[in-house]
Amino acid sequence: MTWLELADGVFARRHADLDLTLGLVLGTERCLLVDTGTDAGHGAEFAEAVRELTALPWSAVITHGHWDHHLGTSAFGPLPVWAHPAAAAEIAHGTAAQVAEWSAREPFRAERLARSPVVVPDREVLDRVGLDLGGRVVELRHLGPGHTPGDVVVRVPDAGVLFAGDLVEQGAPPAVGPDADVASWVGVLGRLGAADVVVPGHGNPVDRAFVEAQRAELAARR
Repeated sequence: MTWLELADGVFARRHADLDLTLGLVLGTERCLLVDTGTDAGHGAEFAEAVRELTALPWSAVITHGHWDHHLGTSAFGPLPVWAHPAAAAEIAHGTAAQVAEWSAREPFRAERLARSPVVVPDREVLDRVGLDLGGRVVELRHLGPGHTPGDVVVRVPDAGVLFAGDLVEQGAPPAVGPDADVASWVGVLGRLGAADVVVPGHGNPVDRAFVEAQRAELAARR
């Protein structure tokens, strides 16, 4: 696991497992976690790594309702957790099926997943939420369905960084699952706005040219 400092107080945490990328944004009064990891043990490792950087109170945003992005939440204790309502519903009602599928596909995960409590987000991102972290406002945006019905992106305007969740993937083609809306996804990528650095849900940070190339790849699937 490796920290990448993308801008002052803005970090990506890279993980070899699933090529996952988590995020951390620091203000002067609070910090924001972008996704929480694959299971409670992974979340605990992430929490320890965050505490090596800051003792600030934390909240979290879950970029979408797939297990590998939220099953670490319980490791952080009680905290505000933001998500789109569609993602919160998937977390509440769909996680068990996701865990069963992946435990059958990769049995080595089964025990860790079974020991990971599901934490349902308690704060809604319907369209746009501005979170004041102290000296820095972070924007949580739902731009429409794409990889899932409830994707949320996290924009750090003063740093030129955007966390895209699985709307963008580096190192692999976009994951078009049964809950994806490819036509809308293409439009969402076109509405991400300006950002010097785009952080995918899996893989290394990329630039807007990479995003446009991935958008064209998705458009060709329609």
